[in-house]
Amino acid sequence: MNNAGWAALVLEAADETTAILEKGANQDWTRNAAGLEWTCRATLDHIALGVVGYAGLLIARPPGRYITLFASLDPQADIPECLEGIGIAANILASAVREADGDVRAWHPWGHSDGPGFASMGVVELLVHGMDISRALGLDWRPPEHLCAPALRRLFPEAPDGEDAAEILLWCTGRAELPGHARRQRWQWNGTVR
Repeated sequence: MNNAGWAALVLEAADETTAILEKGANQDWTRNAAGLEWTCRATLDHIALGVVGYAGLLIARPPGRYITLFASLDPQADIPECLEGIGIAANILASAVREADGDVRAWHPWGHSDGPGFASMGVVELLVHGMDISRALGLDWRPPEHLCAPALRRLFPEAPDGEDAAEILLWCTGRAELPGHARRQRWQWNGTVR
């Protein structure tokens, strides 16, 4: 898949995530997201921070550190407006991925990566944390298979084989059990270029 294809996955992941979260916009976002010590609102802010941060790393390419730009959602904004911010963050990352030459490499603590790697990281942030929030709000949603599968292949080379990419991604990120595999207590992806 080329960079434009990866950028499209980021945008679709943002669309899918915000569409389900809009259904719970009027609920109590001060409760903790499922399995996390962060509130649903803080988790949403984490998504925005991470997705913009991945774009920044890909653009600035500092040799061994995070960028100094931190993007966050307005703490006074209502949830629907914050969801708009998630779409903006995804568009920033998608643009950075589309513009990155194939030989661009950027630092991340879990492996120097390229445009597709950072796109995958954004997709995982959007889908997995979107699921954390949706579960806490009682919304019936699963990350779409066709979005999970490419990110899973790109970031989790150790993932077990199987046909349910969403469930395997949730296992890889410590959110589910798989037959024959205990729930992971610690995890990280491998962002290195393969």
